[in-house]
Amino acid sequence: MVPAVVAAAADQAGVVDRADHPVVDEDLCHGPHVRDRAGRWTSRDPLPVTGLGQDAVVPETVLDCRDLDANLAFFRDDLGFRIDLVTPADDPQEYVVSRDGLRIRLRRAGADGAAAFRLPAGQRGSVSAPNGSTIELVVEPEGLDIPPSVPSLTVTSPEGDFGVGRAGMTYRDLLPDRWGGRFIASHIRIDEGGDVADWVHFHRIRFQMIFVAAGWVEVVYEDQGGPFRMHAGDCVLQPPEIRHRVLRSSPGLEVIEVGCPAVHDTVADHQLTLPTSVVDHDRDFGGQRFVRHVAADSPTAPWLVPGLTARDTGIGSATGGLAGAVVVRAAGSSSARLTQSGEFALVVGLAGTATLEIGGNTGIELLPRASVSLPPRTTWRWTSTTADHEALVVSLGADAIRPAS
Repeated sequence: MVPAVVAAAADQAGVVDRADHPVVDEDLCHGPHVRDRAGRWTSRDPLPVTGLGQDAVVPETVLDCRDLDANLAFFRDDLGFRIDLVTPADDPQEYVVSRDGLRIRLRRAGADGAAAFRLPAGQRGSVSAPNGSTIELVVEPEGLDIPPSVPSLTVTSPEGDFGVGRAGMTYRDLLPDRWGGRFIASHIRIDEGGDVADWVHFHRIRFQMIFVAAGWVEVVYEDQGGPFRMHAGDCVLQPPEIRHRVLRSSPGLEVIEVGCPAVHDTVADHQLTLPTSVVDHDRDFGGQRFVRHVAADSPTAPWLVPGLTARDTGIGSATGGLAGAVVVRAAGSSSARLTQSGEFALVVGLAGTATLEIGGNTGIELLPRASVSLPPRTTWRWTSTTADHEALVVSLGADAIRPAS
């Protein structure tokens, strides 16, 4: 049924299909749209309308070419593009070619206009078009690229510089050398608080955890129910490719993020709306399950050696032993020595202060948000602490840390 206001507007404009009423389609893009006497769909909207037949404007990259024929042959014959359009047919001035979702308009011009592209290919490489454009040939990875580990004993202080990251967050690197690119550890802040300009996304990772060190943050995760708030001391395990979104935070939010590998893709998912209608707390994501650890509901227990207690986050069991994370408290006096026999260990100060002895290095002060990365076979111990001292200890694997013999 045609709304009267639409019919009247179309009649005044002379846009009719028959003498008595216009043909109107309100489902085409952002309607209403009407058909003119030539049979073309038009819109009352002053903005260009896309996707409406042969004259539609389709997103393209335009390349100016002094030698149009040579560039056409390059894209068609060498790179496997197909010809979608030529105009005019009797004296071609433009060709539209496409491949793998990439659409390029080759246009005859007095000067070349170059651009850069990435194309999937059977092997890595780079080629150049006659007009100077460069095409990087990339191979779709079969799995994650996990660089070899280059361990280092690295101590960071809380006074390091922050850089601006995505969605208004600032980042400070707790592992500047990133152990050769295998691991990343970040101190992340949102200073002002409020709504976060985030979107539904996921990460291509092997391991990733988020620990709230100060303030609160509201988040939502795929198949884990509605949004919830994480407070200081809480953490989550983000298993591979779980969709999630940061919604809002308190002023002065601080989180510690630890992941593997250091360089990984963050991919937007524009199709999924969170929260999902399905709730499945036991769902498997790449061999792991989601964990939400709530500090207020979690007990502490003796940990490894006399003088230390810890609150287990549950990450060890959720990752099948790949990684573990505990919040450690020391009793104030000297503890027995520990060592780590796995891939990675990181200690981050959360509250109070402590002094660590690492190998032959004494007097290493662990302040809140300071950190120490510990290579395999390193030995260390707490030599003194304040009564309120707490530290986050993350390791790969989950049982990598043990008493030193």
